[in-house]
Amino acid sequence: MSDMNIDQVLSQMRAMRAQAANNLQLGSAEAARVAGGDDFGSLLRRAVDGVNGMQAASSQLKARFEAGDRDVDLTQVMIADQKASLGFTAVTQVRNKLVTAYQDIMNMPV
Repeated sequence: MSDMNIDQVLSQMRAMRAQAANNLQLGSAEAARVAGGDDFGSLLRRAVDGVNGMQAASSQLKARFEAGDRDVDLTQVMIADQKASLGFTAVTQVRNKLVTAYQDIMNMPV
């Protein structure tokens, strides 16, 4: 089992928190750009492709860890797995809301 240094894990968590905060700021700029051009279909496709990429990266890290690659530690594998899981859940929820909205529109009297 790899040696885990709590300071290293904490610094990784702080770096991810800073990155998430930066992504939120970039997200509002992205939303402004989207309002000017991209359609919902292309946004959804990019989201699904992003989740697919995260799942592929997670699977690759798991395989490398299971094969005994010393460059991959358990924390990397678990974080990648959680990112992929969270992304999949988010895309699934968007899909569910979209289906519900479609059903509501189809049930409206004309």
